[in-house]
Amino acid sequence: MRHITIFLLAVLPAFAAGQGSFDNYFTGKVLRFDYMLAGNNKKTTVYPVGMKEEPFYGGSRTNLIDPFNYGNFKYEVFDSTGTRLLYSRGFCTLYQEWQTTAEAKIIERSFPEVATMPFPKYKVRFVLSQRIRDGSFEKLYETDIDPEDYFIRKEKPVEVGVTKIIYSGDPAVNVDLVFIAEGYRADELAKFREDVKRVTNILLKEAPFSEFRDRFNIWAVEAVSAESGTDVPGENVYVSTIMNSSFYTFDLDRYLTTQDILTVNDYAAVVPHDNIVVLINSPRYGGGGVYNYYSCTTADHPLSAHVFVHELGHGFAGLADEYYSSTVAYEEFYPLDIEPWEPNITTQVNFDSKWKKMINRVVPVPTPAEEKYKGVVGLFEGGGYSAKGIWRPQMECTMKSNTPGGLCAVCRKAIREMIGFYIK
Repeated sequence: MRHITIFLLAVLPAFAAGQGSFDNYFTGKVLRFDYMLAGNNKKTTVYPVGMKEEPFYGGSRTNLIDPFNYGNFKYEVFDSTGTRLLYSRGFCTLYQEWQTTAEAKIIERSFPEVATMPFPKYKVRFVLSQRIRDGSFEKLYETDIDPEDYFIRKEKPVEVGVTKIIYSGDPAVNVDLVFIAEGYRADELAKFREDVKRVTNILLKEAPFSEFRDRFNIWAVEAVSAESGTDVPGENVYVSTIMNSSFYTFDLDRYLTTQDILTVNDYAAVVPHDNIVVLINSPRYGGGGVYNYYSCTTADHPLSAHVFVHELGHGFAGLADEYYSSTVAYEEFYPLDIEPWEPNITTQVNFDSKWKKMINRVVPVPTPAEEKYKGVVGLFEGGGYSAKGIWRPQMECTMKSNTPGGLCAVCRKAIREMIGFYIK
């Protein structure tokens, strides 16, 4: 797979110098740092909640430092002197999305959050930062962590059934996706396993995931809910489910998420994993995906498989929404005078950093949305919830609409690079 080798040779020199040996600094377990993000549209405060040890670190033991600069937040782990960076991850949260809603202008709210990292052997410094309006990061919180601290909880993991749907080998050199059952009763777990198999088979037939079929581990965590389905507040439908998922996130009927990130991570922790998928036992259309947080999708709508690929684009690879005509709750989610960090949209503030080199010299820039440019990489106006001032790479893409055709070339490239990061 030549494209993987090219990516690793191109990217590794940029960040390998700061990486120490995994075995010198970390064990094979996970340190989970629980905290709250609280504030409004103008300010954010971090409130630490606690720490716990989890049993399985599933990530790469070579690529410890995030090279992508994706996400609206990031956390970094330094050695005790604060000078050597040992581990880092970019991520997004529902809290940051909420900050861009009208409600955040008039009230304050708090959201539970989780940061996970390989369990350190020695004292480390944990630093949490938020991306500010100009695109740079600003430190929000930092603390020293002593792995010998007796307040790090070492609880028995939740007792739950687990099925290996696909196992390609060592989690350190494969992408591990954990699917967690949501809204499945005990007598519906066989359906859950079949649902995971079905959506996984579709995913691994979709480029570029299909190019890496033998580099995925798929885990099905059989969490049991008291009732089937999920909440639909706009229709006064409420059911008792283990992950507390709900449609109408930010009052959008199709936006399906859970704010119970602690429970999600409790169940994900029973297997090694790089990314979390909450699979919801519902025939309704909808889903949600948050980068390095989780992806949610329903199992039984005719478009569920398409929605799953779309949401995993968010949750796994940090891809942006390319649509611009649907109703959203956000206000100026992407400032037009700042280049977005997502790889598949641009404001042209720094287009050189995006897909500019992938555009054939005979293609006009900007590119008119004409039939002759269908399937061609260009610069098409409309994306990131805005019809003007934000551009996308191709006329159609899974990140834009439900039309057939799959992911565009730029999104496929971003996913290949993310897979390459995890399997090295």
